[in-house]
Amino acid sequence: MHALSGQIFATFGVELAAVYVPSDSIDELRLAEVAGDARGTYVVPPAYPLSGRSPVADACRAGRPLWLTSQDPALDGTAGPVSLGALPLGGDPLLLGCLLVLRKDGEGFDADQRAFLELYADQAAAGLEAAAARVAPPVETGSPGPALLPMRGGTFSLTLRTGRMEVDGQVLNLLGVPPAEFDGNVSTLLECAVPDDVPALMSVVEPDRATGHQQLAFRVRRPGGELRWLGLRCRVVPAADGRPERVLGVVGDASYLRPTPDEVSLVQRLSAALGGATTIRDVSRVVVESLRAPLAATRVAVAELEGDRIVVTLLDPPNPDAWPEVWRAEWRSEWPDASCHTLPTLESALREGHVTLWPPGAPLEPGLSGIGPGGLAVLPLPADGRMVGVCLVGWDGEHRFGPEERSLLTATAGLVGQALTRAHALNAGHELATMLQRSLLPRKLPALPGGEAVARYLPATVGLEVGGDWYDVIPLADGHVALVIGDVQGHSAGAATIMGQMRTAIRAYAVEGHPPDVVVAHANRLLVGMETDLFATCCYVDLDMEEGLAWFVRAGHLPPLLRLPDGAAEPVEVEGGPPLGVMAEAEFPLTEVGLVPGTLIALLTDGLVESATLRLEDGMRAVCRVLRGADPADPGRVADELVAGTRRRDDDVAVLLLRYDGMRVRPIRARWAVWRLPDAVMHARRFTARTLRGWGVTEEVDVALLVVSELVTNAIAHTQGEVRLDLTLAGDRLRVAVNDASPRAPVKSAGMDWEATGGRGLLLVEAMTTAWGSVPLSGGKQVWCEIAVSPGERAGDGGDADAPHAPVAAGE
Repeated sequence: MHALSGQIFATFGVELAAVYVPSDSIDELRLAEVAGDARGTYVVPPAYPLSGRSPVADACRAGRPLWLTSQDPALDGTAGPVSLGALPLGGDPLLLGCLLVLRKDGEGFDADQRAFLELYADQAAAGLEAAAARVAPPVETGSPGPALLPMRGGTFSLTLRTGRMEVDGQVLNLLGVPPAEFDGNVSTLLECAVPDDVPALMSVVEPDRATGHQQLAFRVRRPGGELRWLGLRCRVVPAADGRPERVLGVVGDASYLRPTPDEVSLVQRLSAALGGATTIRDVSRVVVESLRAPLAATRVAVAELEGDRIVVTLLDPPNPDAWPEVWRAEWRSEWPDASCHTLPTLESALREGHVTLWPPGAPLEPGLSGIGPGGLAVLPLPADGRMVGVCLVGWDGEHRFGPEERSLLTATAGLVGQALTRAHALNAGHELATMLQRSLLPRKLPALPGGEAVARYLPATVGLEVGGDWYDVIPLADGHVALVIGDVQGHSAGAATIMGQMRTAIRAYAVEGHPPDVVVAHANRLLVGMETDLFATCCYVDLDMEEGLAWFVRAGHLPPLLRLPDGAAEPVEVEGGPPLGVMAEAEFPLTEVGLVPGTLIALLTDGLVESATLRLEDGMRAVCRVLRGADPADPGRVADELVAGTRRRDDDVAVLLLRYDGMRVRPIRARWAVWRLPDAVMHARRFTARTLRGWGVTEEVDVALLVVSELVTNAIAHTQGEVRLDLTLAGDRLRVAVNDASPRAPVKSAGMDWEATGGRGLLLVEAMTTAWGSVPLSGGKQVWCEIAVSPGERAGDGGDADAPHAPVAAGE
């Protein structure tokens, strides 16, 4: 047993401290080490079952410290007054153990004492974590093995308003300051620190907000010239107005952090390289180049922290197959980020703010265990008193951590965090443009019946400005879908702005129902009329998912590529027009191509196939080779393979793929021209009933007739010109659509006067259908709704819907 004299516990009169660690049985904590007098008022059991009722078990289950006195029922049976604290070490998702402290009085621990003991528990947890990472042999009770309770340490209290410190003798001893020479000023102790470490210490002694727990390692030069490593953990105590008032801290010996000469050299090289890094990606690249080879690591990931989102900046190796799915976001069409909440272990490490080392086979979530099955290091990146990012280093082969690696990684984390913050300040304009670009590109692509679309977008890595590449997938009426990819000239925020305007315009023209050549012609005239000298290229595809017919329009852009089911891959011969924004009356011819199920359509921008070192023809041949060897069953993997080799990019890269499968259940349609006669609604109802009987739909007929009555009545009563009723049965959905010549969208009544004779039509449509809406058409609009059809209600031969109905007389 260790004596308690000369350590932090003596400050509070603590007479007994014990550490419990998990045993081989996951439901039990066993006694690993005791310090102080274990005889007397409280008997220290050799083990605690976690499923039972005890201070230790209750604190571990709750995940927070438990403070008790002899008046609490949990301490019934103690011989005399006692104050007890049970402090979990570690926590969710991995419990490292529990610290038990005891004092022989019934007054309990006050707020400051609790804070100090919690900080000390953090020190003990770090020691246990390091021991676990090194896979030390089990510590038997009473054995002389390495101490789990840090013996050399002390406490301090700093009043921020005055700069006065109350420091116990152990802290002064560690710093090498004779007690008689200490004047109570914080500046006196800061003079002991190595100058390079003073900025980090200043963030502790001059906090700008109450940030909770902080921890750091620093060096002091003792009077004889000895360099000593110390560890500091502190908590900022706020005043009533929420501003920082005091800092409570624990200082302990951290000699195990002393780096080797090789590590000092590595940190110096890293510091010099980071000094020349001006962008976030440059910082990330320096980190990878500095750590992966010296540590013989298999993977290194660098990510920023934005709110509760982890934004990936670099993954190495640049191979999607080498990373778990959540970390493959760098190659995704969605911008590379993930919620911290999806990775609780990582979230916990960021919250605690210290380097975490996981030995081989640690019980981690798949998103982390796949990075380092043989060992994983999680490095939160601190700067300005907060966490600005995270670096993960993983090994496939078994890797055992030593204390020297912890010191190296801790020093690295501080340097990288500061470099990330500096890079943000240097390229604030680029960050603004990147944020603009994020908001203008689609984050998700729609699910398509009869096919699957995926996209990948990678910004340029050379230079600070962003480009104008864009893509879009637009579901259209009657089983059509539009695919668009384009590139605005230049790299600037202006190019990104024009990109957003062109994407929005093309989407609006397409949804209105214009043919592909008209959509592109309208977009061209719009760009010509803008006050800009920029032009844009574009490739537009209108694909009929039922018939497998694709209409291509090309405006100065690269030709699309087709990967056929037999493995052949080649560009499509599409007659092209000029880029958008060059000639107001330019023509954009259509090219029709028939597709068979299993065909892969690939649209791309020139950043993928052309650069200062790559000729366009060679780039296109390389893409075709990848397509020929790819498996179209997984278009996402095909897209990953296309962009995986684009590490240093002079231009943005955009790739849009669609695998055409064909419709398993082809929709059937019927159309009716509504004549403006007194009994027009009746004829529309009869047509609907006759059509649905032919399709084998029976249970939903009454709902369909009610909806047809309301929509046709509204069209006749409130519009002029032609009215058309369209019925479509696709799978388990019946779509009812009424087209009219008025561009004015229908308005649902916000309130209802029950004496009114109108205004209830759309309320009935909304109540009786699964969805409804209105979309603009050329010169008018379409009001539509969908009705769920019972499974099995589907005609075998299509009845009246074998062919579309031409406009017929109302009395037919």
